[in-house]
Amino acid sequence: MTSENVAEQETVESAAAVSAKAVDDQLIDELVSRAQAEGLQLTGEGGLLQQLTKRLLESALEGEITDHLGYERHDPAGKDGGNSRNGKRSKTVLTDVGPVEIAVPRDRDGCFEPKIVKKRQKRLTGVDEMVISLAAKGLTTGEVQAHLAEVYGAEVSRQTISTITDRVLEGMAEWQSRPLDAVYPVVFIDAIHVKIRDGAVANRPIYVALAVTTEGRREVLGLWAGDGGEGAKHWLHILTEIKNRGVSARPRSYASAASVNSCSHEGGTPVCRRSTKI
Repeated sequence: MTSENVAEQETVESAAAVSAKAVDDQLIDELVSRAQAEGLQLTGEGGLLQQLTKRLLESALEGEITDHLGYERHDPAGKDGGNSRNGKRSKTVLTDVGPVEIAVPRDRDGCFEPKIVKKRQKRLTGVDEMVISLAAKGLTTGEVQAHLAEVYGAEVSRQTISTITDRVLEGMAEWQSRPLDAVYPVVFIDAIHVKIRDGAVANRPIYVALAVTTEGRREVLGLWAGDGGEGAKHWLHILTEIKNRGVSARPRSYASAASVNSCSHEGGTPVCRRSTKI
């Protein structure tokens, strides 16, 4: 192959790369525009918390029936021991984030009375803050336990709260460590302040990573509890965790609360045109 042919091939490849980048940029612009137009809010009607709300409520209900029966699921102690689990029934409850379908466990004697979502209860309020604060990674067991104690009130014992806390922590850990897609063209990182309880009540920032997939689907990648003094190391930890969960390509558009000064704010959503390596 002559030098002229090599130069011509390199020119063609370079032009193709530029064209591909232009298409990528156009796609990203479209995804960002769609996210802003359709809303990428975490809370409220139409927010992105439905699946997480479902997981948290079902985890709490599993803790409740475990405490009611006195043994764990599949525990040999439950065989021929009288009352036992008897499947689940589907129920739709109206919440701050819209209708959420949950599976409510039942017992054979029919005496189990769920508390977080009571029988015949159709509406559940105050879900937004509860789900965000309980699902955030980095909270201590004591903080989760204190929040659940307030949710349930004085009608349940400390031991019951402990059992429910164990189930909730298990359910949230599964969600926090679930595998992610390899590519998210657009990721938004921002902070929401919620009340965290552990002896005293304090407003704490919960950092949330919201993403738009290549199909335009919106997804919550994760929630992390902070103390308000987070720096570069904290952000590196979050981005490294996202990468370790399967994200292999860095987003071409990234919004970060750590670099909010270099981002524009459109519709309340910070949008940054700076690639961030993860």
